[in-house]
Amino acid sequence: MKSSATLAVLLENYFTQRLMNQRQASAHTISSYRDTFRLLLLFAQKRLHKPPARMAFEEIDAPMIAAFLDDLEKSRGIAVRSRNLRLTAIRSFFHFAAYEEPSRAAQIQRVLAIPGKRHTRSLIHFLSRPEIDALLAAPEQKTWFGRRDHALLLVAVQTGLRLSELTGLQRADVVLGTGAHVRCVGKGRKERCTPLAKTTVAVLKAWLHEPPRHSTEVLFPNAHGGRLSADGFADLLAKHVALACQSFPPLRKKHVTPHVLRHSMAMGLLQAGVDRAVIALWLGHESVETTQIYLEANLAMKEEILAMTTPPGGKAGRYRPGDTLLAFLKDL
Repeated sequence: MKSSATLAVLLENYFTQRLMNQRQASAHTISSYRDTFRLLLLFAQKRLHKPPARMAFEEIDAPMIAAFLDDLEKSRGIAVRSRNLRLTAIRSFFHFAAYEEPSRAAQIQRVLAIPGKRHTRSLIHFLSRPEIDALLAAPEQKTWFGRRDHALLLVAVQTGLRLSELTGLQRADVVLGTGAHVRCVGKGRKERCTPLAKTTVAVLKAWLHEPPRHSTEVLFPNAHGGRLSADGFADLLAKHVALACQSFPPLRKKHVTPHVLRHSMAMGLLQAGVDRAVIALWLGHESVETTQIYLEANLAMKEEILAMTTPPGGKAGRYRPGDTLLAFLKDL
């Protein structure tokens, strides 16, 4: 049975029916998948010399997709992890196409068989308590932007919220008083509450008493009252890290990203003896195994374990050069 569905029709149905209607995917997921297919179609356009709207489904085959993924690494210099994320989006579409177009099963299976690349998983980066203190002291709190940034960074390092969760907070999501916490909807549309420390409560109380700019309900708005973008948050973080390095030079050795603040919170919990299951619950991880990365990066915990063991006996030796004549004869 031959279907008349074109690539354009299948792709439009995938985004509107599968992602938006059936799965109710987040805006972040939709934009990420959209960018993947924009890049893929632009790559195919150069190869096929035809506009994407006129491309046939059969033309986006496994060799085309493999060449696209290789081109991403070579021309754009993306990391293997990013390449695999692009492949995940493509696989999702072809899983959808398998139900819609069973007559094209052979082509679809060849695409689904494209393997993800293995990559070295590096240790996570996190900030120590002195480094966190230096960062929180960096914003100039005599200005509105400084008070916003101080409150924003404090909430980030104390709650461990993801960047999208943090920038998406509304004023109504903050509950102060007894059982103070913030509510957010994280990955997988899972709602969770994260408790607030007394110092964070005090800072947020003062922040919420300030008249909101442009009558916005966003907790940490940008200059126009809208939601902070990922780039906007990264820029303000980089600015305050640079200021913090002046008062705390060791911070210059760290590459501080928004996710490093989340890792710092998790490492603080782990070093305080909090169980992995509780940390996973706190961070909104789907599995406790995800929290394993913090155990691998915790050098202090490894040093404590080493101190409890009996090390093997060793004796310091001293280098003594061999006889020069014997060495000469050996090299003949």
